[in-house]
Amino acid sequence: MLRVLENPLYYLENFQGVLNWISERYADLLSSEETQFIAQFAQLPQASRALFVRLVMRKGCLFRASKLNYREIGDTRIAALPLLATGWVVLDPAIDIATLFELLLKPELQQVFALAGPLKTARKAEQLAALRELHAQEQPFSAWYPASDDVLYSICNQPLCDRLRLIYFGNYHQDWSEFVLSDLGVHQYEKVEFSLASRGFRTRQDIAHYEVLHQCRERFNDALAPASPSEVLQELAALSPVTDNAWLASRRDKLQFQIAQQLEKSQDWPAACRAYADCRYPGARARAIRVLEKDAQPGAAYERLEIALQAPESEAERQLLLRMAPRLRRKLGHARQATTPAAPVERIDLLLPLPPLACHVEGVVQQHLTQQDAPVYYVENTLINSLFGLLCWQAIFKAIPGAFFHPFHRGPADLHSADFHARRLDDFAASLAQLDNGDYRATMRATYAAKAGIVSPFVSWPALDRELLELALACIPSRHLKKAFERILLDIKTNRTGFPDLIQFWPAEQRYRMIEVKGPGDRLQDNQQRWIAYCAEHAMPVSVCYLQWSQAVAA
Repeated sequence: MLRVLENPLYYLENFQGVLNWISERYADLLSSEETQFIAQFAQLPQASRALFVRLVMRKGCLFRASKLNYREIGDTRIAALPLLATGWVVLDPAIDIATLFELLLKPELQQVFALAGPLKTARKAEQLAALRELHAQEQPFSAWYPASDDVLYSICNQPLCDRLRLIYFGNYHQDWSEFVLSDLGVHQYEKVEFSLASRGFRTRQDIAHYEVLHQCRERFNDALAPASPSEVLQELAALSPVTDNAWLASRRDKLQFQIAQQLEKSQDWPAACRAYADCRYPGARARAIRVLEKDAQPGAAYERLEIALQAPESEAERQLLLRMAPRLRRKLGHARQATTPAAPVERIDLLLPLPPLACHVEGVVQQHLTQQDAPVYYVENTLINSLFGLLCWQAIFKAIPGAFFHPFHRGPADLHSADFHARRLDDFAASLAQLDNGDYRATMRATYAAKAGIVSPFVSWPALDRELLELALACIPSRHLKKAFERILLDIKTNRTGFPDLIQFWPAEQRYRMIEVKGPGDRLQDNQQRWIAYCAEHAMPVSVCYLQWSQAVAA
């Protein structure tokens, strides 16, 4: 149930809270402009501060006074006067005709341009196309529309406010709506103790580097006029020697990996290979080897492959390398190497009537296999991850430096860092030890009761009801849970996915099996193959169900 926001100035209170938070924790990193803004904001009348925050939180930078109607502010034209005096808001800015068309309604445009004939009833886009060349100059809103008593405001320091938002959240994808959604109870966040040293950016240079990375990403992903890969790679190379922040370095490497993928897609093999080879993002080394193979350089590719196989960075990389190795050896004329057979996996073959309505194959198999004493649930990646999250809640949300630096974290900022587990080694060891002494059931139940609904990077609350939790605790042996959790911790980013689609329980026998479902023409993905192989290796019951449709249609 949504809460009611009793304070009509909740948004002003939230904005001021951000400024206070930044002043307390980032004062040494702020520019003189940012420091002056924070101090000056507090001196403005309440109505002016509220209006400014309303403008900051709305889309765009241009606002008609007639559209600014807020009961808690009152007369917005009076409230705007102190903002005009500061220069944060400008009255009657010069705009072009395209902007004017965005601001005005069709009846207003008809009045401004005295439209007649077919143009009067044409669409706005057609009207603009017809008038654009005749009105090429920018002019103030009042000059465009002298008959109106409305006025136009332009907010001038949106970039500064965006930068303050960046400093607070440590990213650009979270915005002011986080506060409202939290206040309404839509999102609930774990309460973590913050010290004054808990902050995402350590130096002003970190902030500058983030902004450069953001701009590079925006330009590279621009659908209309994307920057060239070589241009963006040059900018990233300039950042590399001076970026000692591991979190920022990871973001840089991720962008470089995406650029290398684009170069590979365009078949610029030399450039793609260089970009991959100079990238530390997971998977880049294997892609560089694959690009060498595509570029008809099997010798160089195999040489790098042998080096990589001596110390694979992950199971995922090892899987890719072993897939490439026989092909490269064959191209080089090497003898075929013997392979170790994988542990056998149970196969289920089903031939079922085609449902009359479109549906997911997982649901069809779930319905077919479900028995009164052996229910089947569609869980995919939700169940095991959720159980892991319940057991290890305290370790995951431990307040260590660099992990949490504002109240709206969905999980630790270093969740995908290579040292995430190592930095919490004792805490995770204590959590997993409960699987040996039997305490894990009580811990999971207690966490479920105390933390229900709180955002977690692992627990999927909509998918995990009390009945499913109790079935899992009763039917999945603790040794199997421990093996699954250990694998998640080996590579959190990769190993949180790939779990089988379904799980079936036999409560009376306290046993279970996991079932991956494949419909006609579908095949196992790499991460699914790795999880299935791991389960088979550790005697965790897993099956692969291959579904085919019969000619008959189900009634």
